[in-house]
Amino acid sequence: MAFEIDTHIQTVGTPKIDNPARGPYVNDTPVPFYLDVEQGGQDVEGLEDVPVHLELAGPRKNVYFDPGKTKAAVVTCGGLCPGLNDVIRAIVLESYYGYGVRSILGIRYGLEGFIPKYHHDLYELNPHNVSEIHTFGGTILGSSRGPQDPEEIVDALERMNVNMLYIIGGDGTMKAATAIQQEVTKRNLRISIIGIPKTIDNDINFVPKSFGFDTAVDVATTSLRCAHTEAIGAPYGIGLVKLMGRESGFIAAQSTLSLNVVNFVLVPEAPFHLEGEGGLLPALEERLRSRHHAVIVAAEGAGQELLTASGQTDASGNRVLGDIGYFLQKSIKDYFSSREMDVTVKYIDPSYIVRSMPANTNDRVYCGQLGRNAVHAAMAGKTNMVVARLLDRFVHLPLQLVTRRRRRIDVNSNYWRSVIATTGQDLS
Repeated sequence: MAFEIDTHIQTVGTPKIDNPARGPYVNDTPVPFYLDVEQGGQDVEGLEDVPVHLELAGPRKNVYFDPGKTKAAVVTCGGLCPGLNDVIRAIVLESYYGYGVRSILGIRYGLEGFIPKYHHDLYELNPHNVSEIHTFGGTILGSSRGPQDPEEIVDALERMNVNMLYIIGGDGTMKAATAIQQEVTKRNLRISIIGIPKTIDNDINFVPKSFGFDTAVDVATTSLRCAHTEAIGAPYGIGLVKLMGRESGFIAAQSTLSLNVVNFVLVPEAPFHLEGEGGLLPALEERLRSRHHAVIVAAEGAGQELLTASGQTDASGNRVLGDIGYFLQKSIKDYFSSREMDVTVKYIDPSYIVRSMPANTNDRVYCGQLGRNAVHAAMAGKTNMVVARLLDRFVHLPLQLVTRRRRRIDVNSNYWRSVIATTGQDLS
């Protein structure tokens, strides 16, 4: 059975200029990767014995753009995530020192920064003003959510004479990058569009671990430790923590594995019910009667089928979720009140703390590699692609591949089996 996904990487033209950056150089010959569902997502389900041929990231012997005449632009979109400033810094330093590109524009407040009606000023990026930004969380460029007209964006790129655009963002942002690429192609422009996938939820297709995820788990784990401390400090104490994860529960699952104090982990991929056989509340009651305390972790998208849907969407087009944390808190109190059990529920929601922290050491290394490899790709004239790490190698992936679907936990995987073994939960 042939692998049907096109992994070819587009270029804006034939690179003919000697690369001023130091080698060793990488060629364009794709190499085989043998992936499973946890690494490649549902696209490789049942095809684990079929190699996926991908182009390796890194500097090429020849580049397409003349460094001294090249202008780059960087934009960050969507929600905050640890490591954004690290990626910006790596792009600027590699462009400036590795290739000699002296004109690098920072686009303020996401894609809004391209649109004249918002009146956002440009931010000139250089080694001096990015030298310390990796010590801070967030993004010095600011960010925003919501679609913008790709025609207006490309109009702005033409006005500014931009040759390459680095777009840092999640699933919605990568779809916007695809729309920008289509408009660039329609106009037959030589502008390289390079995506750097960013999602704290770790839910981008074909990206087993996105930057910022390690940091998010570190911070989330601190909240779990606090929840456990609160739980054991009271008779029938319950620590309830809500973590980020709209459609994918990776932060909740990974944090659970890291600390081994969680008794119930709830994720969007594994529906559950509250009462009756296999219900959360009877299982929680059994836990409290035997051990006198419990810790529950819920991803924000978990249990939405139990809540009343608002029917509303946010600026990015995502459905507005019900508050599973508040719902569980109330449901637990009502359930045990009816049984005349005096429980203490401590509810912790560290979401904005998790996403706004500076990157930890592992993520800083990762972000630096992503940023540098993005510059190598752009200078070689690659376009309509993202840089990603797959099986510890950095590769080029077509934008259409990473936007096919969101990456989610496979509840039949060894990974999820480990989570269940850690908690001992039996919700079915």
